[in-house]
Amino acid sequence: MVVRMVEAVGRTSIGAWQRFLGALEELGRATVIGLRGLANLFLPPVRLRLIIEQTEFIGVSSLPIILLTSAFTGAVFTLQSYRAFAIFGAEAMVGGTVGVALTRELGPTLTGLLVAGRAGSAMAAELGSMRVSEQIDALEAMAVDPVNYLVKPRLAASILSMPILTAIFDAVGVAGSYLVGVYLLGMSKPEFLVRLGDWVDWDDIWTGLFKATVFGLLMGVISCYKGYYTTGGAAGVGRATTSAVVVTSVSVLVTNFFIAWLLP
Repeated sequence: MVVRMVEAVGRTSIGAWQRFLGALEELGRATVIGLRGLANLFLPPVRLRLIIEQTEFIGVSSLPIILLTSAFTGAVFTLQSYRAFAIFGAEAMVGGTVGVALTRELGPTLTGLLVAGRAGSAMAAELGSMRVSEQIDALEAMAVDPVNYLVKPRLAASILSMPILTAIFDAVGVAGSYLVGVYLLGMSKPEFLVRLGDWVDWDDIWTGLFKATVFGLLMGVISCYKGYYTTGGAAGVGRATTSAVVVTSVSVLVTNFFIAWLLP
């Protein structure tokens, strides 16, 4: 019995150590491909056409879901805030509260999650399919750097698109908040706009855009990494796609906390 207990402890310890080493290896490979992608942003060839195509896919194609989500996010947040502030007779604070929440937190975070689910998964699936069908190996055989050709355009498009989508999210969210507050809840227009202008300043806006840029970098690196190192055929592509969305979403939420802590 003692021997069996020692063997069980040993197997558990070895398994945990192997899982730790596996996670450390994945982190190292993701860091390497991210650094290589960032370095290639400043190296020729530029391949502007590929960057524009990826920007259209990540940015323009994500506009419908961003517009719809932002409008109803601002609307429902206004509705709930108004009910809470009405208890204290402080309904005038709704405009400023919604503006700060959208620009600093909700705008970049929800944009990151939405774009990761729509575009990040597609990037991982596309690169994963290219890996399992040996198209990436063919690029290497033709002396074409796969990171420069495949990762660089997607990484550049993610970094460029995310702040623009976040700015659109903020503007449409505030518009939805204004419509609900003024025309549905009966707030006066000056009351809403004055609080909005007093509370929301450029620090809030720039903080949100900085977060969006970081989230775009995370999405690009994680999605490209998951797809680039896919193994296991069609099933592996499915696992890589799911993992890319999950890891990116968790990374966005965790990173958002630390940025909010460091940039109050």
